[in-house]
Amino acid sequence: MGKGGNQGEGSTELQVPMPTFRWEEIQKHNLRTDRWLVIDRKVYNVTKWSKRHPGGHRVIGHYSGEDATDAFRAFHLDLDFVGKFLKPLLIGELAPEEPSLDRGKSSQITEDFRALKKTAEDMNLFQTNHLFFFFLLAHIIVMESIAWFILSYFGNGWIPTLITAFVLATSQAQAGWLQHDYGHLSVYKKSRWNHIVHKFVIGHLKGASANWWNHRHFQHHAKPNIFHKDPDIKSLHVFVLGEWQPLEYGKKKLKYLPYNHQHEYFFLIGPPLLIPMYFQYQIIMTMISRRDWVDLAWAISYYVRFFYTYIPFYGILGALVFLNFIRFLESHWFVWVTQMNHIVMEIDLDHYRDWFSSQLAATCNVEQSFFNDWFSGHLNFQIEHHLFPTMPRHNLHKIAPLVKSLCAKHGIKYQEKPLLRALLDIVSSLKKSGELWLDAYLHK
Repeated sequence: MGKGGNQGEGSTELQVPMPTFRWEEIQKHNLRTDRWLVIDRKVYNVTKWSKRHPGGHRVIGHYSGEDATDAFRAFHLDLDFVGKFLKPLLIGELAPEEPSLDRGKSSQITEDFRALKKTAEDMNLFQTNHLFFFFLLAHIIVMESIAWFILSYFGNGWIPTLITAFVLATSQAQAGWLQHDYGHLSVYKKSRWNHIVHKFVIGHLKGASANWWNHRHFQHHAKPNIFHKDPDIKSLHVFVLGEWQPLEYGKKKLKYLPYNHQHEYFFLIGPPLLIPMYFQYQIIMTMISRRDWVDLAWAISYYVRFFYTYIPFYGILGALVFLNFIRFLESHWFVWVTQMNHIVMEIDLDHYRDWFSSQLAATCNVEQSFFNDWFSGHLNFQIEHHLFPTMPRHNLHKIAPLVKSLCAKHGIKYQEKPLLRALLDIVSSLKKSGELWLDAYLHK
């Protein structure tokens, strides 16, 4: 039991010496109504603050009862500024005899990773080439203009319509990768400017919500491929993923769908429906239920612009069908790219690994090429992006060799594969999980 007991949150007058706590005590405070976490050996009670956290309460909750030092450093640009919010939450520190990391996490790997990050900083790999992002935005706007020009010049026949739809789907996919950069604060030094441009790109160019994206995506980065913590693997009983979930479903005789055929029906309900149905509905309902009027206004500006542009060509109903066809095309692109790095990796309950090991267990890379970089928005460097989420994407290939060396030093597998192999592995992974479920369902 820690000396000094549980100080109330917001206490700024701490006893001298500062109360100390053991990991055994800290790990008990991992409930939604009682959350402690550790950063640089300092213990913080974030129970009430988590409700006001800009990144959402869940991402903090995923680290309650744990050391959150590397996650905290990974997500925040200005640590001194953010540290001001931590001061009132400070309730003590780790007892001197306690290790800095909980649950036997590797201190050597953590030390080496922090040294690697310092090397990246010394190499100026967190510095942005603003011309790079200007051209990314410019080529999106150019595609939007080309789409309008095609219909204006050639009319709204089937061939011009199909070509225009593919151009706009490409524009939407690239806008999706671009908003991802601003959402991770990887473009400007000031968080505020990243947030402003993020709302413009995801709101006005895509009709989505920056806050919805932040709250969802940061959870994924904090605990990738961890059940009950990563929303990207919350498959709503439609798919069983990894090895643990299909075995659990099989043992409990759960059969919401014939999971042994999930690698087949994935083509029918995965890529085609994620964006036009699930995401579109979830985004709109989230903005309304949370009364996020700023994001809603940005999203409305997208729809006003889209329908103002395309109703003259197709009418109201036709423009609505055209919009959903574009999202149908974009959804295929999005699903294949985002799943090629994760769904084929370990998907399990939380093993409480150190930051470096946890990201390597859940991510893999796709080989670099100009096309692969553009096609995936540099998410072919998923390993490096997960380790350094605020690093501008154009620098990820520069840190990759050093990440490989660190993996080799500690015997951690660094996976990199060709694009086609990565896409095919999605299907084989779903098939393997489905077979595990069927075997457990029939025999256990």
